[in-house]
Amino acid sequence: MEQRKVALITGSAKGLGKMTALTLAEQGCDIVLNYVRSEREAEELCRQIEAQGVRCIAVQGDAASFDDMKQLVETAVQAFGTIDILINNAGPFVRERRLFMEYRPDEIQYLMQGNLVGVMYLDQLVIPFMRRSKWGRIIHFGFGHAAESRGWPHRAVYAAAKVGLVSFTKSLAVEEAANGITVNMICPGDIKGANKEKTISEAQHLIDEESPRGRPGTGEDIARVISFLCEERSDFITGNIMDVSGGLDPIRATIGSGSVDRDRK
Repeated sequence: MEQRKVALITGSAKGLGKMTALTLAEQGCDIVLNYVRSEREAEELCRQIEAQGVRCIAVQGDAASFDDMKQLVETAVQAFGTIDILINNAGPFVRERRLFMEYRPDEIQYLMQGNLVGVMYLDQLVIPFMRRSKWGRIIHFGFGHAAESRGWPHRAVYAAAKVGLVSFTKSLAVEEAANGITVNMICPGDIKGANKEKTISEAQHLIDEESPRGRPGTGEDIARVISFLCEERSDFITGNIMDVSGGLDPIRATIGSGSVDRDRK
């Protein structure tokens, strides 16, 4: 009997991370959930996943903390013996629109740590286990059109971290290809609120006038792509930056509307 793959998903108690965890569990993976404050949601999701016949644990930890991520990996390996799939979903984001000069130094550091440096550190902790088995799947999260390295007014720090992660994704993909490890980035579109935990069928008949596709994006849209990239025979797809946005380009829309210097909410 083939041993189940072990998938670690950061920020997976709610939203896109939750949908990814459920989808990979359906594919037969044992799951390591991660949360910062959403303990109740993580424990409930853990029970839901275990009902599918796979194993699951939930571990508290902030993606911006080296110590937390080290403890996360140690706990996962102690429970399951290895980590085969790493989904770097977690990453701090400031919803308030601000000019770069309005950020405090500690906020800059936290955003860079959680969205770039912490991701690199977690990858470095997990890759030795993947090398040992000559198989691994690493997924990073970006934003729509991150690969184009365009400016994103009022999101300067977050955008800089994610664009740096684009380059890192491509570099790491080349370095680890011979070890059977693929590294890709998923760039979700503007998937809002409750839609992050909806299925495609639940959103199929909803109208989103901003979306070229005509309907809102869902968590299932993202999770389906991740699940495909984690399949055994998806080993020839690596170093890719994939937009899953229904054709929407929110950055260009913002710049084109003349709202760069105004309308900061």
